[in-house]
Formats: sequence, structure tokens, C-alpha cells
Amino acid sequence: MSAQRRYPLLLGLALLAVAGAAQDQQGSATLTVNGHAGQAPVIQSNGRSYVDVEALARITNGTLGFQGSRIVLTLPGTGAAVQPSATAPPRPEEKGFSRDFLRAGIEGMSEVREWRAAIENAVRTRNPVEESWVSSYRRSAESGMAIAKAAATTESDKKAVPLLDNQLNNMRQLSDRFLDMRKSASYVPPDSVDNDPLDQKILACAQGLAAMAAPGGQFQDVVACH
Repeated sequence: MSAQRRYPLLLGLALLAVAGAAQDQQGSATLTVNGHAGQAPVIQSNGRSYVDVEALARITNGTLGFQGSRIVLTLPGTGAAVQPSATAPPRPEEKGFSRDFLRAGIEGMSEVREWRAAIENAVRTRNPVEESWVSSYRRSAESGMAIAKAAATTESDKKAVPLLDNQLNNMRQLSDRFLDMRKSASYVPPDSVDNDPLDQKILACAQGLAAMAAPGGQFQDVVACH
């Protein structure tokens, strides 16, 4: 170490045990630190004891740092940052539905509802159900449901995903049925959807899913969605 950095470190005798008795006013001794191997020379002057900081750092396995005219001695276990546990406990899983999933699920169900309403309105007003406009509703519903599935993170989210899939599949079946009737030029009574079992199932599933989406709601199976 350069001459400019060889600063003496005053050690109180109450903290460190100095082996050997004091000699005289300008005597010398050796320093032993309990629990560490090695010794460091101690110089006694004017009733005070001084030790070389390099030697002290060496026998204590410490490190030295220099900040201007200050010397910082860091002993093992005193200056190191606390390391995180290698096996940190898992974070508690969020209960109920996540906000993103609820938002996306509601939007996806809205697209299915609009699809169903468009077909029902066409049938009631005796207008043909045609692929030219049905395809647009289908794509919007499929896209909305895909976004909802991608947003599923919590246990409740993931349990609700199959119900959304079933609702979408049921809507596809209902839509395809009326498209097939149009292609075959079959007569479609305006009250065809009034007592249609599949249409009633789609409506009941939508109502059950909407009930679960209430604030603080958690997954509950909806029979109509199977």
C-alpha cells in the first residue's frame, strides 16, 4: 500500500484483546483476534495502541476500502448484502378472476351475444341467414374469445376457459344450422328460435357466466355451458 494510504487504525482495548503486556511508553506488542488465525503487530504510543490495517484485514479475512481520507474495513458478514433465499416461498395465488380475464371475457361474450341477436333478428323478420354477414360476427366472436383465453392467469380464469369454448362452439352450431337451412332453401318459421333447445342453452350459459363476473366473483360451474 502507498504511503498516503497507510493510515493507523485505533483499536480500543475493550474491543480487541492484545496478547502480551504493555512494555513502556514507546513499546510494541502483537494483536490476536479471537476466532481468527494469525497475528498483527501492535505499536503502543502515548498510552494508545495502533495496528496496521492491512494486517488486521488479512487475519480477519476482511476487505479494505478507501474514500478520500477515510479507510473502511469491512469484516465478513457485516457489509455483504443479504442474499435472497434460494428457495423463496411461492407467492400466494390470486383468488377469483383476474381483471384482464374478466374484461376480455365480457367482451368476448358480447361478441357472441351480438352474433346470436343478428341471427335471431334475421329469422324473426324473415330475412335470409347468409354467410356473407354471418362470417363477420363469427370472426369477431372467435377473436374475442381467443383474447380471453390468452388472458387467463388465475385458477378461476383457467377453469372458466372451457365454458367459454363451449359457448362459442354452441353458437357455431346454431349459426351453421340456420346457414344450412338457407342453403337447402328450407322454410324457416319466424318463431324458430323461440323454443330452440340449443338457443336456450346458449342464453342460459351466458346468464351463468355473467353472474360469475360480478365483483369478487370466483369460478362456479355452469351446467348450461356443457
